[in-house]
Amino acid sequence: MKLYTLIASLLFSLGIFAQEQPNTSDAKVWTLEECIAYALAHNITIQQANINKQLTEVALMESKSSRLPSLSGTASQNLTNGNTIDPITSDFVSQQINSTSLSLNTSVTLFQGNQINNQIKQSKLLVDQYQLYAQESQNNITLNITEAYIQLLYAKEAIKIAENNVSTSQKEEERAKALFDAGSIAIRDYTDAKSQTATNNYNLIAAKNTYDLQLLSLKQLLELSSTDSFAIVDGVEYLAENVPELQEVYAEAVAILPEINASKTNVLVSEKALDIAKGGYLPTLSLTGSLGSGYTSTQTLNFTDQFDGNFNQRVGLSLNVPIFNKNKTKAAVQEAQLNIDNAALQLAQEEKDLYVKVETAWKNTIATQSQLNAAYIARNAAKESYRLAQKQYELGALSTTNLILSQNTYTNTEQNYIQAKYLNLLYNQLLQFYQGNQISI
Repeated sequence: MKLYTLIASLLFSLGIFAQEQPNTSDAKVWTLEECIAYALAHNITIQQANINKQLTEVALMESKSSRLPSLSGTASQNLTNGNTIDPITSDFVSQQINSTSLSLNTSVTLFQGNQINNQIKQSKLLVDQYQLYAQESQNNITLNITEAYIQLLYAKEAIKIAENNVSTSQKEEERAKALFDAGSIAIRDYTDAKSQTATNNYNLIAAKNTYDLQLLSLKQLLELSSTDSFAIVDGVEYLAENVPELQEVYAEAVAILPEINASKTNVLVSEKALDIAKGGYLPTLSLTGSLGSGYTSTQTLNFTDQFDGNFNQRVGLSLNVPIFNKNKTKAAVQEAQLNIDNAALQLAQEEKDLYVKVETAWKNTIATQSQLNAAYIARNAAKESYRLAQKQYELGALSTTNLILSQNTYTNTEQNYIQAKYLNLLYNQLLQFYQGNQISI
């Protein structure tokens, strides 16, 4: 009786909580494909990855612009008093000078150890790499949505099992009360039936709460508010599929997954960084030019005439030959070489990690498929046993305790079956993903 009182009090408190949950009966029903499409369009992490890719595109534009000449204009107005050199005529004078200077200056790099070309090539590789990172982000959210959706399907089907148990136990409690009132069973048999009804109600509320928590998790992945109306499809019919060979799945995954290709691209990026660093050993040749004119108060001509007369043009070549820069270039080359080695190791680690993921999913698919077959047989057998136990109970040939044990056994096999079903569904979808196939249930 103490157990029954405890369960009843918990049911009362949980019942209040359940009554406060939003009604989703009229909510829009989302399929898995709709959830994935919505998440790809609205997820914050994906948006950030796209912004990072756009930043690399800006950097590429900047690298290409390094080939273009620079152009700048300068203007100055000076008032000089005393012994000085006239900034326009370059004469040494001893008087107050009012001068104006205007100029246009340009410079273009003709050769810089091929660093500009290599920088452009590296920037293009970085654009490709961050495009792959964006695809990886999309893949990650797709997998997260798939896992959350399948967990929600499992939680929803668990509610149906719990509801059936409540309905069945209520009928058995009514039957037990009638038998007790007729003096056919002891009070313990009746209270056992009553306690089982309370326990099943408790399990139902707990199942609904689990569903609500899983639903909240999926909404967060979709960037939806907790108050948004949302529902998913009912449980899916699922038959285990043929499992492909492990090496076949891995070979396809290595070829198509963006994280592997991003690591391969990272090796190329590091190799271009080495070419850029080696360019520091070579000279830099630049072409410069300028246009200028000016006015000075030391001359008698007016402002316009002086600007016409003082107009000058200049073209020049500038060669900068590195001789010794405190080993900065040498250090940059060594660092770039080490980064290549590190990028190669990262690629090897990525391939190793991927193999572990693929092999884990493959083994789990094999295991859950066997579990699903066993759970299917166990569920059907337990269901038949429970049906026979109900018949015996109605005839008075079975105690309430044994009936409850039979019901609990059937419930456990039902739960084991749906758990194996949805786990096998999840791992099969993972294998489909690794093979480049679209996730769909």
